[in-house]
Amino acid sequence: MLYAIICRDKPGALQLRLDTRPAHLAYLEETGVVRIAGPFIEDDRPVGSLVIVETADRAAAEAFAANDPYARAGLFAEVTVNEWKRVIG
Repeated sequence: MLYAIICRDKPGALQLRLDTRPAHLAYLEETGVVRIAGPFIEDDRPVGSLVIVETADRAAAEAFAANDPYARAGLFAEVTVNEWKRVIG
């Protein structure tokens, strides 16, 4: 099943995002469940993330989100996990 993980950064957390980015990218690559991912941008700066994962169930998607180095570092103010259906692409 596909899940959209939508994350919003805490205000003023850009440096934390930058410092944690290498570990975050390695995690996305190593897990093998990421289908597409990228940051939300406002005023030319990243302010959150969208990650589409393919996992067996919601619990696995939530575990993936919780173990992301960004989440573990406390970057996010809010994280939601929603089942997602691909229609185009």
